[in-house]
Amino acid sequence: MEKLNETIVTEFILLGITNVPWLQVVLFLCSFVGNLSIVTVVITDYVLHTPMYFLMANLSFLDFFYATTTVPKMLSGLIMEDKKISFQGCIAQLYMFHFMGCTEAMLLTSMSYDRYVAICNPLRYQILMARAACLQLAFTSWLIGSLYSMSHTIRTSRLPFCKMNRITHFICDIKPLLKLACTDTHLNESLVNIVTGSLGFITFVMIIISYTFIGIHLQNIRSEQGRSKAFSTCTSHLTVVLLFFGTAFCTYLSPVTKDSLEQDRITAILFTVITPALNPIIYALRNKEVKKAFRRRYFIKWIKSICD
Repeated sequence: MEKLNETIVTEFILLGITNVPWLQVVLFLCSFVGNLSIVTVVITDYVLHTPMYFLMANLSFLDFFYATTTVPKMLSGLIMEDKKISFQGCIAQLYMFHFMGCTEAMLLTSMSYDRYVAICNPLRYQILMARAACLQLAFTSWLIGSLYSMSHTIRTSRLPFCKMNRITHFICDIKPLLKLACTDTHLNESLVNIVTGSLGFITFVMIIISYTFIGIHLQNIRSEQGRSKAFSTCTSHLTVVLLFFGTAFCTYLSPVTKDSLEQDRITAILFTVITPALNPIIYALRNKEVKKAFRRRYFIKWIKSICD
């Protein structure tokens, strides 16, 4: 197997996804402004200095960089028709893309645990979700994401690419690159399916277990208003979980075929562009505390600036 510096292919050509570049610009700006606003509000508003909003800020910070990893290169290909990306740039994008994706799965799992403790064990919430515990959850999520992505990136970067360099995707992802390698990639494909599938399955099952216990606990609450209030804190998180895991499973658990690559290209738009743009909207609209914080941070400040 050839080493990285012996690779014949020195650049790749990315395939675009749409002839409407303004739509990508709008989605990118929504993701950029929305997620950055949530991070700023959580940092500056003392009311939101709680474990749930700390993890939410981590998720928004991640989505902010998730979009900046893929969309700018996509936009340059759409607007300036510069669809070329260097081999090193492709590998770097591959690493960041999977680093952000895995970390998001881990953060969503941590957030489900936070909701489980808050609803099912509220008297011990301050102990179980103390500052040190929150930092450990966040650090572990980012660490696992980095290690997971590094393992895939190193294996992919060592593959020989000597013929075609046109990637049937708008980003450098593992499966499209495997199709271009000048060697048998069945082992790599199996490892992607096994490792990614196992990680996705384990995190998703942990989320399901958390919400199963939450559901059982809610059945014991006699007050309809009490059940509704408790569950309302989970709806935003559940919506994001379904968006993220649904598209991720469709993409990485299917075999590498021409048809599957075309489907992956379409579903990838959801969790690389649309989902990061929707996440801040979902959390802002479905969470009363976030809406109040936004009003305190931006609306009242805007009123004061007018009055002055």
